[in-house]
Amino acid sequence: MVHDKHSIIQQLLDVRQGLRAAAPPPRIVPIFVDSLFEVLFPHFSPKDVNSLSTLEELVNTSAQLLSDLCAPVLLSREAGIELQDAFIRELPSFCSTLHEDAQAIYRGDPAAASIDEVLVAYPGFLAITVYRVAHWLSNRKVPIVPRMMSEYAHRLTGIDIHPGAVIGRSFVIDHGTGVVIGQTTVIHDNVKIYQGVTLGALSVDKSAADTKRHPTIESDVVIYANATILGGTTTIGAGSIIGGNVWLVSSVAPNSRVYHRSEVTVRSSET
Repeated sequence: MVHDKHSIIQQLLDVRQGLRAAAPPPRIVPIFVDSLFEVLFPHFSPKDVNSLSTLEELVNTSAQLLSDLCAPVLLSREAGIELQDAFIRELPSFCSTLHEDAQAIYRGDPAAASIDEVLVAYPGFLAITVYRVAHWLSNRKVPIVPRMMSEYAHRLTGIDIHPGAVIGRSFVIDHGTGVVIGQTTVIHDNVKIYQGVTLGALSVDKSAADTKRHPTIESDVVIYANATILGGTTTIGAGSIIGGNVWLVSSVAPNSRVYHRSEVTVRSSET
């Protein structure tokens, strides 16, 4: 029995050695995300951060966690130190942009009692926060980690935002479950989307990996639940409203109103 067990473990070892070892440890992702929220929003801090020194401690911890997470895919220790410094410099911008997102969510949702509620309880805001940091890492050409972060948020919220997507300011995801935003999507400012929306590609051919495959959504657009908009040349013009269950594979002009018509028949139990 022992011999058989050793043989099986040897087989497992052989298979494992054929896998890429230079990958970040997934267990650090939720720890880093938690630390990120502690730094950006006082609601998540375990202590009363009311001085420069206490906030600096949280910032340094978060920056070190990010460096640890990215270390297996960075070229050198110096690259990790540079990443930490760049992350710290970017924190005020993250905080300002995310505050605009939270305000936009609060303004657009009658059910939101306060911005505080948005910050601590809205899955759309959580997904947007993780996206904005993952996108920043993606722009810095850090491999793997941005996607790990976006998939962690996906598991928590049901919202799948590829870190390569470009999303403007004051972005709103209402409810959010089932939202998919593809890698080459471009979303301008003041856009609101509801649950089940897909901004996807017409083709999933690997040869199209370096082309724009996902749509462009211009400013001040609202996209209602379960709408599907596909294709890299598809543009939704500014100020448009896309109704629920719409399927679009071609562009629409600014200020368009696009609706899906369906027939609903209700019969009584007596007929």
